[in-house]
Amino acid sequence: MEPRAYANLPIGLNFLLVGYSYSQGDVGFDASSPLQDASSKVHSLALGYVRSIEFLGKAASVGVVLPVADVNATAALNGTTEVRREVTGLGDPILRLAWSFYGAPALEAGAFRDYEQDLIVGTSLLITAPFGQYDPARLVNIGTNRWSVKPELGLSKALGPWTIELAGGVTFFTRNDEFFDGNVRSQDPLYSLQAHFTRQLGRGMWAALSATYYQGGRTTLNGAEQDDRLAGTRVAGTFAFPLDQLNSIKLSASQGLYARRGSDFTSAGVTWQHLW
Repeated sequence: MEPRAYANLPIGLNFLLVGYSYSQGDVGFDASSPLQDASSKVHSLALGYVRSIEFLGKAASVGVVLPVADVNATAALNGTTEVRREVTGLGDPILRLAWSFYGAPALEAGAFRDYEQDLIVGTSLLITAPFGQYDPARLVNIGTNRWSVKPELGLSKALGPWTIELAGGVTFFTRNDEFFDGNVRSQDPLYSLQAHFTRQLGRGMWAALSATYYQGGRTTLNGAEQDDRLAGTRVAGTFAFPLDQLNSIKLSASQGLYARRGSDFTSAGVTWQHLW
């Protein structure tokens, strides 16, 4: 969940982001897995870069994120023996392409001062690459050993100091031919909806309340469908404030409200952003 994902920006800006987050909670596995009652604690660092550009006369952006994670997970093997997995490594890199094709003219910084948002409609494409740490002899890994692609459609409507944002997307996954214990694993598309309510607080500060619902993602193991369709709801809060004209801090936290199956965790993080 990322509020202001479709906000308009002056073109030609560069953003450097460094973030830390901590998550803990339950971890879901395939129904065929010998592991049950799994939980994990995850420390992660992320280095990101975003550049705002022009595309067909409208505002657009290109961004990339390189994550690193430290995972400590425990589970019951066959319902009896406790097993532990500790691993540190690179996560799957993420590329995001975004284009606001309505209501977001491509403006230089000088002209942008007179811009007032009304309704913005945009689209984005999120791609993850299978370059993260992965060991086919282990069930718990940081990387996923597969590609994923998520097209999304979003809108952002300004109402005075408030902004309402809605986004819907679907994630498609390629097959993992080196899943645990020599198996082949594929996954159905995962559908998601997001809503964000953002309040401008003045002097560059803003706060947002977010919610998401997702469902789908049932897996197939060696051609056999598993009873592991995902469904869940999460909520999050975000607060951002400037340090000076070029630097800002963003604080965020999220919590699961409902999870039919899959991961149910609590997460908190902080991100530093530098602009030039």
